[in-house]
Amino acid sequence: LETVQAIRENGGEAIFVECDVTDDDSVRKAIETTVKTFGSLDYAFNNAGCGADGKNIPFAPLTEVAESDWQKVINTNLTGVFHCMKYELLQMQKQGRGAIVNNASIGGLRMAPGFGAYGPSKAGVIAITQTAALENADKGIRVNVICPGPTEGTGLMQDSIDAGAQDAEFLKNHIIPMKKMGTTEDVANAVVFLCSEMAGHITGMAMPVCGGMQM
Repeated sequence: LETVQAIRENGGEAIFVECDVTDDDSVRKAIETTVKTFGSLDYAFNNAGCGADGKNIPFAPLTEVAESDWQKVINTNLTGVFHCMKYELLQMQKQGRGAIVNNASIGGLRMAPGFGAYGPSKAGVIAITQTAALENADKGIRVNVICPGPTEGTGLMQDSIDAGAQDAEFLKNHIIPMKKMGTTEDVANAVVFLCSEMAGHITGMAMPVCGGMQM
């Protein structure tokens, strides 16, 4: 609701629609409400994600990942993107145009020990993005995915730092080549670019936004 208020105060139009991305019917209703309110669905950014406890990125080897934790992460990070893209694509196919950007992670491009649930879930987001891009490349619909690294100002990363699962200074000094964490503005700028006509001939791309961690 704060975001809606901020958009309206700056001259934009916005509504708030409660949605559980793990529930197919909830996503369908959210898309229907959006189209009914604004008349079309031109762009979509699928950004929901969670760790096993709903906050922290789970850190455990595969042999120690509980079945319930695996399901929670996959249901939100991967199945949630599937639900969203299904109804977004159906609407965009009717229109004959549209652009979708999914949020994966550098952890989906480079596997790391201890990220037995999170990494595979994000790799799946990259794969489903490229599948959708291929299936809709001749329908006026572009589908891309961003792969952020550690990003300041995001709840999931900050919760992991606060819980001791991530060390911000170690990340900046030893893991990220640019020696700094990303910002939410860095991520937002990448999304806006991929939605814009400046990226009009780009589809199926997994764009790292990670300060060089993909290298």
